[in-house]
Amino acid sequence: MMKKIFGLLVGVALVYLMLSCQNKPAETEQAVTKTDTPAVAKLKDTISIVAVGDIMLGSAFPSKLNLPPDDAINSFKEVDTFLKGDVVFGNLEGCFLNSGNSSKCKGINPNNCYAFRMPDRYAGIFKKAGFNVLSVANNHVGDFNSRGRKNTAKILDSLQISYAGQLDKPFDLFTIDSVKYAFVAFAPNENTVDIRKIDSAKLLVKKLKEQADIVIVSFHGGGEGARFEHVTRKTEIFYKENRGNVYAFSHGVIDAGADVVLGHGPHVTRAVEVYKNKFIAYSLGNFCTYGMFSLKGPNGIAPLLEIKLNAKGDFLYADVVSVKQDKINRLTVDETQAAFKKIKALTDIDFKGHGLKFENNRISLNEE
Repeated sequence: MMKKIFGLLVGVALVYLMLSCQNKPAETEQAVTKTDTPAVAKLKDTISIVAVGDIMLGSAFPSKLNLPPDDAINSFKEVDTFLKGDVVFGNLEGCFLNSGNSSKCKGINPNNCYAFRMPDRYAGIFKKAGFNVLSVANNHVGDFNSRGRKNTAKILDSLQISYAGQLDKPFDLFTIDSVKYAFVAFAPNENTVDIRKIDSAKLLVKKLKEQADIVIVSFHGGGEGARFEHVTRKTEIFYKENRGNVYAFSHGVIDAGADVVLGHGPHVTRAVEVYKNKFIAYSLGNFCTYGMFSLKGPNGIAPLLEIKLNAKGDFLYADVVSVKQDKINRLTVDETQAAFKKIKALTDIDFKGHGLKFENNRISLNEE
């Protein structure tokens, strides 16, 4: 039975891939020079990917008291100058939906139930801030079932924000400045593309690499909280739930053709790694999370990564803007650079001999 389900998931993903490619408008190649030879598009020398972790700007469930006093308008005010790149990515930790109750809260005091629905109008705040790629593969996009998922998809489509990670949309293909991107997102949660099925993930990434110059992989995985800061290289179990082996997954998708892997889910910052010249962030932590999220200790700091790749998708360097959150000041830049220091410390422990240099808030390859 499990083999049939596995085969079905692979089949659905591949059918979606083929249909997407067939329906995608033909793209005009840009000639480098006017000659009689065939036109060849020249890729950008440097590709900029800005990446952050979990984002939830305030939930109107169970009451509007869980919305910020400024109606979320100033959510990114302190960091918006950094949210500029070819790709600006984040994890959408919740759905867009104006009304409704969550089935996950049946028999539970709603004030103790973690179900998030942001008002529809909040989606425009993401767009204005600069986000153009979002993961919808996590445990909160489905808090309000298919109604929340469909409404979220409809709104993101209307804003022309790329997104992926649900079974009905495992990936997205798009072009920015003549660079063809594929974005695919995974999680261990219901209705998401499964991070635990690594062979299936590799097959999908391999097919996407045939269609794109740069393949960006996102995952929501691993245990949650300060006890789960380290990359164990093992399957992580949290509240008896299999949250995947994020190390094996990340290496597997890079082997299959991924150019960058962006992790989130643990709500804390984790180590980074460069494997086969490709960059992996194992957890980007809580970036902008208003309301019921714990912001104590390591949960309150996170990196904003400005990742630079060459035209082949190989890692050049990443600048780290350390940010912090608290219940009063919300999201601000952290002058103590705590997130950068945390990434360095954890990378030194979890990936001894990593060959990376951490200096002046920059992560680069150690060429010594």
